[in-house]
Order: sequence, then C-alpha cells, then structure tokens
Amino acid sequence: MARSKAAGITRRELYEAQQRRRSILVAATSTIIVVVALVVLVPMAPGWGKVQQSFFNGEVLAKTFPKLLEAFRINVMIFAWSAPAIAVLGLLIALARDAKSPALFPLRIFGAAFTDIFRGVPVILTVYLIGFGIPGLGLPRPWNSPYIWGSLALILTYSAYVAEIFRSGIDSVHHSQRAAALSLGLSERQVMRDVVLPQAIRNVVPSQMNMLIALQKDVSLLSFIGPVEIFRQAGVFKSLLANFTPYVGAAIIFLIVTIPATRYADHLMARQMRERR
Repeated sequence: MARSKAAGITRRELYEAQQRRRSILVAATSTIIVVVALVVLVPMAPGWGKVQQSFFNGEVLAKTFPKLLEAFRINVMIFAWSAPAIAVLGLLIALARDAKSPALFPLRIFGAAFTDIFRGVPVILTVYLIGFGIPGLGLPRPWNSPYIWGSLALILTYSAYVAEIFRSGIDSVHHSQRAAALSLGLSERQVMRDVVLPQAIRNVVPSQMNMLIALQKDVSLLSFIGPVEIFRQAGVFKSLLANFTPYVGAAIIFLIVTIPATRYADHLMARQMRERR
C-alpha cells in the first residue's frame, strides 16, 4: 500500500483522517444550528416569560441551591451504604444461580425466584411495601427508620439486576477454561474463585457502572416514605416559594454527578470493545 513520504502514513489512513475531520465539522455545525434555534425560538413562545419565572428563576436558585446540596448528602450517604451491599448480595445470588451440584438445587431455585420477583416489581412499589410495611409491625427505634427499610428496598431490587449482570459475566467465560482448570486438579470452588470470577467481574464493570448511576438517581424514591433528601427538599422549597426552580436545581446537582460517571462508563465500554477486537 502506498505511503506518503512526508507523513509516513498510508493513503487509507489519510482518507480516514479526512473523514473524521469531516464528521467532526458536520457534527459541530449541526449542534450549533440546533443550539441557536433553541436560543432564538424558545423565547419567542407566548408563555416563555411565565415558564422562565417559574422554572429558571436565578434568585430562587441562588437561595435554595446550598440547602439542596446539603440535602444531597443524604442521597450520597444512602448510596454509600447501599452500593456495597448490592454488590455482595448480587454476587451471592449470581453464584447461587450458577451452582452445579444437585445438592444445591434449592439455592438455584431461590436465586431464580429472587431475581424474578424483584425485577418484576417496580422499584417504587417495593419501596412502599417494605418502607411502610415493616415499620408497621411496631418495631422500636431505630429499627422503624425509613432510612433502613428504604435502603433495604433498593438493595433487594438492585441486587436482582446486578445478579443477572454478574451471571452474564460468568457465562461469558468460555467453558473450556473451567475444564482446563479442573484438569489441573482445581476444585469447583477454586475454579470459580481463581479463574472464572476475576474474568467475569472485569467483563461486567461497564454494565455495573451504569447500574450505579441508576442507583444514585433512584435513591430519590425514598423521599416518598420520609427521608428528607434532595428531591423532598426541592418539594419543600417549591411549596414555600410557589416556584419550580428548586427542582431544576436538584436536576443540575444530579447532572453534575451523573454525567462524569456516565462518560467514564462509556469509556470503559469502548476500551473493552477495543480489547475484544
């Protein structure tokens, strides 16, 4: 294949570089057109003044934003103690569903039932049933706390999804690797611990990152059973000030947290695809 003596690259590489530059130019131009159209056309709508006052009030945003940040700490706390529990329980459920011994068949049934139930029931309904149902038993403090039972509802629901992701990672490890490890004298437990799980966990990291992002947002569902986290605090400000801008402030805080995490998850997925190719 001919090469350019000056640059030391092939004609194909030159063509691909030109195509990339063209794609970037087209994408930038179309983005600018859309942004300009929004900036020009939206304010021309008859009700824009009222919408701006109700949803994009700078004075209200400046007044409520610090309190929203403070309430967001509750979201972070619930996320911090729920995420490790979800990872551990999800892995245990995945291992239960992958059990090969006939004696462990009840574990496989339990794992399948667990994932079917908690993936089939909406998250908010699980939060209501556990968050109101268990404290309704008349438990003493602190065991009637909505923080505990709301977190448990999230842990159970997300563990079902995480377990399926782990199980897909386990299934992605070729059976020949198990057979080779067994032929070397390793036990089934050693094969799973030393051969299968390290590869499976590495394969599902990008997918699990997306679950963490979803969990961070779904923590706000606990506001329906009592905890004053960012969504509930925004609702309080909305009622006090008769303005929806606090909800926009809450959305901005979530975006500040989730967009970098989403981009990182995309980076991990792209790197994984490159490695596989």
